[in-house]
Amino acid sequence: MGNERSARFEELYAAHLGHVTGYVRRRTDDPDDAADVIAETFLVAWRRLDDVPRGDAARFYLYGVARRALANQRRGERRRRDLTARIAGDLAADLAAAPAPHPARPEIGAAFRALSASDRELLGLATWEGLDNGQIATVLGVSRNAVRIRLHRARRRFAKELQRRGADHTTVPAFVTRSKGEPA
Repeated sequence: MGNERSARFEELYAAHLGHVTGYVRRRTDDPDDAADVIAETFLVAWRRLDDVPRGDAARFYLYGVARRALANQRRGERRRRDLTARIAGDLAADLAAAPAPHPARPEIGAAFRALSASDRELLGLATWEGLDNGQIATVLGVSRNAVRIRLHRARRRFAKELQRRGADHTTVPAFVTRSKGEPA
């Protein structure tokens, strides 16, 4: 029985994959979405193989399955888009309600913003997120030693930028200019 079922499905797949692929590709622009719908169509056909008509009528049955799979995909995409918009709106309202902090020393923020994105990310992970070198290494997908070296260099560039802007780096909190475990 199992071999007969497998043989029937393989025959169905070979006979109608091109038809289903064409049907789906003409209705979606994204190849990944099309692949998902085609896979879902044949998964349904496998699960409900006894309901799939024989002969050329199988093609029309598969088109119907693909049509419903496309509709489900579009509904899911619409829900994701609506949810994203709602969350973004809620977050924007929350952020607008909270006043932005005004640093007592704007030159520190300016010096930080003048750094490269990678230096800002390293310093932010170390200071704002409070991560140690091992945790930063996990986030960035690099070795702990690479983090130690990069963080040291980023702190040095930050100190130079502070100095260039006339800010005394000794007034910057120590955790910004010194690694955890480094002597004060």
